[in-house]
Amino acid sequence: MGRRRGARGPAGAVYAWVRGQSVKAKAAIGALTAILALGALWALIHDHNHFFVASEAVHAAGIFVLIYKLSSKKTCSGLSLKFQELTAIFLAVRFYCSIVIEKDIHTVLDLLTLLSTLWVIYMMRFKLNSSYTKELDNIPRYYLLIPSIVLAIFIHPFMYKHYTRFLWAFSVYLESLSVLPQLRLMQNAKMVEPFTAHYVFALGVARFLNSAHWIIKVVDTRGSFLTGSSSAVFWTPAVLLAELVQTLILADFCYYYIKSAMLGQLMRLPSLHGIRDV
Repeated sequence: MGRRRGARGPAGAVYAWVRGQSVKAKAAIGALTAILALGALWALIHDHNHFFVASEAVHAAGIFVLIYKLSSKKTCSGLSLKFQELTAIFLAVRFYCSIVIEKDIHTVLDLLTLLSTLWVIYMMRFKLNSSYTKELDNIPRYYLLIPSIVLAIFIHPFMYKHYTRFLWAFSVYLESLSVLPQLRLMQNAKMVEPFTAHYVFALGVARFLNSAHWIIKVVDTRGSFLTGSSSAVFWTPAVLLAELVQTLILADFCYYYIKSAMLGQLMRLPSLHGIRDV
């Protein structure tokens, strides 16, 4: 297990070709692939609000993979407790805001995801704590909480009443940064356990779907969506930027995930210092 196999078949040939390209060419290939995927989604899905539901469903699927790992393998090795706690914070805030503002399918999905995340935290803290690699989970929570609070104070929507506008903005900003402890832990560990890799890849797909919603909405309105409302002149671009930031943060992980799947090997992440193409 973990032994590298030869790259065979069409998938292996494609990977070998991509690997032989320059860094700029790889970036161009990645951008073209993303544009083609966005074009396909734009053509096939007419109600773009479905992207949010699909995103939350994919996130839930990732959580179920995590639950299976914790309940069957009896280990939380490779998982960041700080990431799960930050996820619970922004989900709890978003759930409260959803109750106040929306009360729709998103409210139900947020509640289910929050309860699942709280169960994961309980298992990691009390049942499987001996397998938690605390020394590798070394990004302080306040590094992500404080910037999210500051941004929410200065850039937030004005369509909601009272403090809800600040809470909603805080949840958006924290969500965009919350995955960093998980990625840092995996980079510190070098080797990524399969179930953890599946979970984080699901997060990457979910973030791409969310970003697709905002990008396609901007395209459909020919950019007027970004500046069409005086109450959203800063907020809407900030939301789009937050979505893109998290998508780009996870894009690098997704590249190595797909690479490992194509080669049939355990997933490894490059060193934090001097990342190289291997």
